[in-house]
Amino acid sequence: MKTKILMVCLGNICRSPLAEGILTALVNPDNVVVDSAGTGNWHVGDKPDKRSIAVALKNGIDISRQRGKQFSTYDYEIYDHIFVMDAANYSDVIKLATSNTEKAKVSMILDEIFPGEAVDVPDPYYGGNTGFDNVYAMLHTACEKIVSGLAI
Repeated sequence: MKTKILMVCLGNICRSPLAEGILTALVNPDNVVVDSAGTGNWHVGDKPDKRSIAVALKNGIDISRQRGKQFSTYDYEIYDHIFVMDAANYSDVIKLATSNTEKAKVSMILDEIFPGEAVDVPDPYYGGNTGFDNVYAMLHTACEKIVSGLAI
């Protein structure tokens, strides 16, 4: 049975598509399925932000085929692990949980690097390209930790 991992940010066009692309590139697709979603519905069906696509391509990853979707309670049934990008995403996703088992699936992605510190992945949307490079680097480090921690 494949491990199923969901990456979640606000709009599902910047951070979570990058996290999905990075983790997908690091795992064996026969063993792991990675997807992403946003807590909001503004970008359902949209491609990732062109700057996310560009920084991913610069690092050898193509995320241009991804399309935005919104997080739903059904995702608790599908995914084994749900990694959120910041405290607001965490709060929004946890509010939809109906059990401690569902809550236990949710964690902040940078807890992989900074355990227990509740460090947010900054939203690069309103920043320049440097913000996307910085977010990519953070997410790559966190995804490497996820791979080693989950032995996937």
